Order: sequence, then structure tokens, then C-alpha cells
Amino acid sequence: MAADGLDAFIIPRADAHQGEYVADADARLGWLTGFTGSAGFAIVTRDRAGLFIDGRYRVQVKGQVDPDHFTPVAWPETRPSDWLRDALPAGGRVGFDPWLHTRQEVETLDKALIDSGIGLIAVDRNPVDQIWTDRPAPPVGRARIHDDSVAGETAADKRARLAAQLRKDGQAAALLTLPDSISWLLNIRGSDLPKNPVVQSFAVLSDDGHVALFTDPAKFDDALRAHLGNQVAILHPEGLAPALLDLEGPVRIDPATAPEAAFRLLESADTQIARAPDPAILPKARKNPAELVGMRAAHLRDGVAMARLLAWLDAQDPGRLTEIDVVEKLESLRREAGITDISFDTICGAGPNGAIVHYRVTRATNRRLARGEVLLIDSGGQYPDGTTDITRTVPLGDPLPDAVVPYTAVLRGMIALSRTRFPKGVAGAHLDALARQHLWAQGLDYDHGTGHGVGAALCVHEGPARISRVSTLPLEAGMILSNEPGYYREGNFGIRIENLVAIRPAEAEAGRTMLGFETLTLCPIDRRLIDMAALSRDEIDWLDAYHAQVRDALSPHLDDDTRIWLQQATLPLGSSS
Repeated sequence: MAADGLDAFIIPRADAHQGEYVADADARLGWLTGFTGSAGFAIVTRDRAGLFIDGRYRVQVKGQVDPDHFTPVAWPETRPSDWLRDALPAGGRVGFDPWLHTRQEVETLDKALIDSGIGLIAVDRNPVDQIWTDRPAPPVGRARIHDDSVAGETAADKRARLAAQLRKDGQAAALLTLPDSISWLLNIRGSDLPKNPVVQSFAVLSDDGHVALFTDPAKFDDALRAHLGNQVAILHPEGLAPALLDLEGPVRIDPATAPEAAFRLLESADTQIARAPDPAILPKARKNPAELVGMRAAHLRDGVAMARLLAWLDAQDPGRLTEIDVVEKLESLRREAGITDISFDTICGAGPNGAIVHYRVTRATNRRLARGEVLLIDSGGQYPDGTTDITRTVPLGDPLPDAVVPYTAVLRGMIALSRTRFPKGVAGAHLDALARQHLWAQGLDYDHGTGHGVGAALCVHEGPARISRVSTLPLEAGMILSNEPGYYREGNFGIRIENLVAIRPAEAEAGRTMLGFETLTLCPIDRRLIDMAALSRDEIDWLDAYHAQVRDALSPHLDDDTRIWLQQATLPLGSSS
């Protein structure tokens, strides 16, 4: 930093594609700080270093980061601009890697620093990379065909559809930087990133439907090249910058997802820029009938694996198991169910570890289960035809009395969201409070969104749709979201109940278009922590109907012992077991 004349440098948890998950070669924040959460950033000055993390990671960061070197900073409560104003004098120079920040991020920070005398400096050489001497090589995972029958539309038709939209909007080309958008568009899947079946790449889509795909050609065999056809050119990543300099505009580029460096290249060539969302991001989020069929099929197989896991868990002496034992058992059952990979690192937190929202068990943190504790299991699978994400919270032995009230409030919020109908045009921010209402009534809350978008045999976290206080995007039929309220008591336990739901048309009075949710997840919800007196008749009816659906769907695919367990686990509320 001193050699480059910098007073501070920003290290995001991001790569040039701005995805949530990064390859080992791009895990700069984790390498520098030890923090492995999926969101956050650090700002390093010459005499201090702040690690900015949101509410999901306030507990996790304490066990991963040395406070003598990095001070956790509550974000977004503390804005980076305010921290920098306090840390630097007027005239301070803040460096950033323009490939690791979006145009929107840079503009927001630059605006917030107006009148501070502090300037943002785009660097040609990332100083982290200069000191990271054993940095891993970029991934070169094999790519594969995603069958048209599962995709529900050919890649040629998708390219033609998006190209027609470009022509309609008067745009000559679009730069795509999100690997899941590119993988969706071309009906390909990859293995560059664990648990996320995307091909790390950039692409330029022309208004005639041709695509220039910038990625390592070694990922593609002859069959995949034939699948892509002669309208898709596979080019080395080093060719992206020259190609951007040669493009004729207007070029569509998304300021919320594309790196600042791409904008600067286009601007240096005086190319006209059309600031607009990634053209694939909404079509990808609206699942077609074939994708929904695949997601339902994946959830059926996943439900079988989950039922087998929960039945097995109930038959064990908790004190003979550790968190890793449960993780390994679940992942083996999912492999038997046909996964290609898990969809994210399994979260399996017993007792106080459950209060770490995105806890990842390691050999160092592995906790032995104990009677009287609560176990939180958040997990999912990548299947050839769908992606799953499910959370269940179960008591080990006798229910923990302190967990009954918050567990019941979380369940009631999940049910409220599952049952809701809403007019077309409603956004996730409008629905978020439905899941929190019963927690709020107890003076409780949780520090994460209620739901994220989910891809169809793609990334388990998919934009742009979500259910959160800040999401203003209108929800549409075909979108798939998680429904996952929770509650976390630091040092004691964590509670989360999560199903995936698909948005579909709902019955409505004449003149009003209404939407509702179809629950995709098939797995019993533990009844032992429910305060029955707190549930309404409608809530009881919903849970009984859901459990009947789960029982009918899973029973034909289960062994005798698990089927008997399932019968007991899905009895109507109030029935004796």
C-alpha cells in the first residue's frame, strides 16, 4: 500500500463475477482474515483494520478472526464511508480492485465520501495478490450439458429470445458477468465451484443471438461444443478486455452485478453504455413448467433422504453422536438419493453452535450432541433436475422449555407466509413482516432475510427475488424462494424452519390478479417444541394438511422402519403418538 501511495485498501468477499461463492483462488478475504462467511469485506489502513460483517456472522466472527489484527464492525449499521472518514484524514487515498467491485458499489461509496477529501483509487495490481505467495490456481472444472428436457427451452431459443429483447431496447450487445446467468442461457452446467454447478465465465450476447463465451476452453469437450453450436464462440478469458474495447454500442451492462473494470474499459473506448439489469436474470428466476417439474422431483428424492436422516437420528442416543456424524450420515443418504453434490456446506449446530446462523462444523468446533439440547440442521442437495434447501430444528431428548415459545413463533411465521395470497406487484419487502409477526409479539427477531431465490439445478442462492425488508422487486409466478424465519439465542440454541416455495397464480375475485405459494419441500416439521395453545385452528389445519401431503408422497419410497417413523411424525396435531 505504501509503495502504491495508498492509505487504505478494501478487500471484498467477491470475485470478478460478483457471485456469493468464490473459488479458493479468489478467497482473498478468508486468506487475509480467517473469516469464511459468505458476505462481508475488510478495510485495511496503515494502522487499523476493520472487518465488516452483518447480523448473520456476529457470533461466527468471534471464533474465526484475531481481534488483535481485525476489529469486527457491525454492517450495515456502520457504513464504510463513515468508518473511512474516522480512520483517514482529508486527502486519504482508498484503493480498490475494479474487477472485484460493481459500478453500483463504487458509485455509492464515492457519493458517500463527497466533501470528505477522501478519494477512491482503482489499482492495477491487487496488493493482496502481491503478498499471497501460495495462492491457488483458478479452477478448470469440466463443463457438461444441461439437458433441454430438464431446462424446458433450448439454448438457441433462449439466445433468440434475449437477443430480440436487445433489439427491442435498441442495444447492440449485452455483457453477462454472472456465471449462473450464462450457464442458464447456454444450458450448460459446470464444476468450477463446489456446490454451485456453474461455469465460471463472462459472455457477450449480440443482438443477433451470437455469444462470445470467455472461459478456459479446456472445460469443454467435443460433445459440449456441438451442443453449443457454431453461434457460440469459446474464447480465452484474456480476450475479454480487448473484446470490450472493440464492441460497438449501445452495450447493455448491469451496474449492480458487472465489475467496475468492465465499465471503465467500455468508457475508455467511448462506447455507448446502456445501464440495465442482466437480461437473463429475470427470465432465469421465472421457472418454466419443465423446471418446476424437475424441482418437485428433486424435492421428493430429497424428502426421502431427510426422512431417513430424522428417523435415524430419533433412534440414536444423542450422546454417542457428534455434529460431524450427523453431517456425514445426511450427505451419504443424499448420495443414495442421487445428488451430484450438496448445494452448500451443511449447517449442523447443536446447542450454542445452532445460534451461529451460518455455522460450518469443523474438526476443531465439532460438538458432541447432548440430551436437552436443540439441534439445527440446514442443508440441501444439487440434483440433475433441481436444487434443494431445507432447515429442520429438532429437540434431543426432552424438549428444552426455553425453546418452546420462540420455536412456536417461528413455526407460526413460516405457516403465515406459506398460506398468504397477495396481489401481483407485491414485493418481498411487503411479505417479510408476515414471517416475523409472532416473534415481534414476543419482543424477538432475527438478523437475516426471510427468503432468498433458488435456482433450478443451479445456485441455491439466486437473485434477484427475495423476501426481505429491503427487496422492492415485484414477485412473479414461477419464482422459487426459501421461507425460513428463525430465532437465535447466543450461547444457548438456534431455531430455523425452512421450506422452499414456488410462486403460482392463486384464486381471486374478478379483476384482481393474485399469487400464492406452492410448498415444494417434503419433510416433517418436528412437533415436540410446539406450544399447542398458541396455534390457531387455521395453523393447525395447515400443518396437518402439510404432514398428510408429506406422508402420502414419501411413504411409497421408504423402508419399513422409516415409514413407521414417518407415520408417527406426521400424525395430526393433538393425536397421541
